[in-house]
Amino acid sequence: FHPLAFTKTFALLGSALVSITLIPVLMTLVMRGRFKKEEEHRLSRFFISAYKPVIRWALYHRKTTLVLNVLALLVAIPIGLHLGSEFMPPLDEGSLLFMPTMLPSVSLPEATRIMTEQDAIIKRLPEVHHVLGKVGKAETATDPAPVSMIETIILLKPKNEWRTGMTKEKIIEALDSELKMPGVANGWTQPIINRINMLSTGIRTDLGIKIFGSNLDTLEKLAIETESILKGVTGAADVVAERVQGGSFLDITTDREKSVRFGILPEDINQIVESAIGGENIGTFIDGRARFPISVRYNLTSRNSLEAIGRLPVPVLNKGNNQPASPGMATMGSLPTKAGNVSRNNMTAMNNDIAQAIPNNVGMSNTTSTQIPERSLFNPVLTGITPYIPLSEVTRIKYTTGPPMISSENGLLRSVVFLNVRGRDMGSFVDEAKNVLQSKLHLPAGYTYSWSGQFENQERAKARLIIVIPLVFLLIFFLLYFTLKDIKEAAVVMLSVPFALIGGVFLVAMLGMNWSVAVWVGFIALYGVAVETGVVMVVYLHEALDRRLHEFNQGKRQALSEQDIFDSTLEGSALRLRPKIMTVVTAMLGLVPILWSTGVGADIMKPIAAPMIGGLLSSAIHVLIMTPVLFYIMKRRSLRKGTLKMSALAGWMKH
Repeated sequence: FHPLAFTKTFALLGSALVSITLIPVLMTLVMRGRFKKEEEHRLSRFFISAYKPVIRWALYHRKTTLVLNVLALLVAIPIGLHLGSEFMPPLDEGSLLFMPTMLPSVSLPEATRIMTEQDAIIKRLPEVHHVLGKVGKAETATDPAPVSMIETIILLKPKNEWRTGMTKEKIIEALDSELKMPGVANGWTQPIINRINMLSTGIRTDLGIKIFGSNLDTLEKLAIETESILKGVTGAADVVAERVQGGSFLDITTDREKSVRFGILPEDINQIVESAIGGENIGTFIDGRARFPISVRYNLTSRNSLEAIGRLPVPVLNKGNNQPASPGMATMGSLPTKAGNVSRNNMTAMNNDIAQAIPNNVGMSNTTSTQIPERSLFNPVLTGITPYIPLSEVTRIKYTTGPPMISSENGLLRSVVFLNVRGRDMGSFVDEAKNVLQSKLHLPAGYTYSWSGQFENQERAKARLIIVIPLVFLLIFFLLYFTLKDIKEAAVVMLSVPFALIGGVFLVAMLGMNWSVAVWVGFIALYGVAVETGVVMVVYLHEALDRRLHEFNQGKRQALSEQDIFDSTLEGSALRLRPKIMTVVTAMLGLVPILWSTGVGADIMKPIAAPMIGGLLSSAIHVLIMTPVLFYIMKRRSLRKGTLKMSALAGWMKH
């Protein structure tokens, strides 16, 4: 269910294939000469001399050994329960994404001005290498960003160029205090995780609350109320409610009675509004392989107010020719004799606007191509005797408010409260926030809310882990049973799993990590290694005992006593100490450097390595001490019951 788990699975399969094919061949070619016995090897003698007194004491004080191990397990359980939880540890991408949100009524020039000022402030920080800001949506359907949202990517310098003691958290704190502006709500995240969050949950921050209902006004009220409640929860940062209302729109409504009287079609008015205010492409400039559209519209002073927009000229064409449709309307450059509702001042200003707007030379050269509509405001054919009237004569122009963007999900309207969590884990924050919202937020009938963002992914991962981890334990147990052919001995080896948890939990807590998918992947890998070392110990213990049982069956010695079982346990534990230590040490040598690694990706690998390193230490102690003690207890009981016999492993052991 996770790429890291699949990577490790295939790596283990590859190593298993090499172990049973290539390694035996290499051993026949390389392993030559005189081989020393285990007790003759200096390094083995050192470890055995240190280990024998410990295992001998443990075998003599079996109850004390069991109690100490159980106490260690009982201490680890509350520590594990008090660890925080999160979906994945935060990945240091080496960059930041600053996403401030403004009021929905902000204009594009004002949003651009704010973005420019913010970028200049950000660039002054010594740790910042480059700043790139974007306001509004990009030319893609997958980026429905309103003008009120700014996205600024901040590329940071390498950490060795930062000031002493500076961290990413301190950089965010310093920039956030400098960038506080009235009417602007700051938000901080990282570019990659932001895109992942947006694609998977539709939330641009690490955490969010989706409120569903049928009325936009009610949704905005509930979102703002939720925002004020969450700001009081410890750890809440960058809390901002999505304003689903409050957008400012220019509303131009055609007066059909007047337009019919003047003989003007509604689509003609729409064409004028689109061309004069929005702009119209009149050609394409070709520069080699590059193509640049040529757009024409009225200058800013002719469209920056309701009065100026009302003076926009609307051409009035008679059907079949260019003569005025009715008396009282002026041609280009003249004034009306019977203007009716059209004033002399309006007509004069309108004619001046037309003169400024129409290009001096609209003729096309061989570097441009045009597609000017026949009834376009910028068509030169409409000059001369074409009559014009102001736009205000046939329309009603006003500013209105409404939703800047309508979001829906599962057939319901939706509003979102965005927030991040800093200074604590996400799991405990959500638990506290749920209790606070349940007591303070009162939803009307038909309205609901749900948590989203990384918490949504965390809940899905938790549901999968509840299935995966017991399944892993079950598979390991069946493999042990098929190998050892004994349920009790398989259970003894499986005890290394909970005792491996002890060291893993201790090290994860010492490093200040939380429960996450990466940590659980590390624990799952740890369980496999812990069981492997347990199997190695049981195999060598059986080898030492089965050798004595084989000699008894051959009539070469008397019946076994409790002392023989003690000696067999001591021999199997001590004389095969080196391979068990090598199994643990080689795994740790490959994992310990990860704890000191830096760079992109290290934040994910450390939570995987930490439980494995700590768990290998505790499982090694358990396997080297507890497993022989439990083996001795079981075999001594079998001897007293008269059921002691050679193990199922004796069939492939050479005595």
